[in-house]
Amino acid sequence: MITVIQRVSEASVSIEETVKGAIGTGLMVLVGIEDADTDEDIDWLTRKMLNLRIFPDEKGVMNKSLLDVKGELLLISQFTLHASTKKGNRPSYIKAAKPETAIPLYEKFKDSLSKEMGRPVASGEFGANMQVALVNDGPVTILIDSKNKV
Repeated sequence: MITVIQRVSEASVSIEETVKGAIGTGLMVLVGIEDADTDEDIDWLTRKMLNLRIFPDEKGVMNKSLLDVKGELLLISQFTLHASTKKGNRPSYIKAAKPETAIPLYEKFKDSLSKEMGRPVASGEFGANMQVALVNDGPVTILIDSKNKV
């Protein structure tokens, strides 16, 4: 699983001009799922993301996690994170999981995050054409690939 994690002061996702999910202070996370992803990737990423110390403490130092600040989370599926651009100018998405594999993993990931946070996770709709709006706070943007744990 590849994630793009952005610390935000607000974020939302809309489908056909209707807001599907919105948050205030927290994390907006884009996630790309590949065929090789498993429950182990979900567990590792859940712990890693929720405990990343990227929120400021009282001294302005990034020393607090999403859990510490009781922030919110918006999760958006994005298969294009697995784009290969090695050949030519048209990206290949061969590594991205097909919906029959990706949807159950996406839902498990969302449920895992919600359980650990103790509250619902806002989300988009898998496979939909979505418009994402956000105010990146910092800016702070971090890439995490569960296949590169070391």
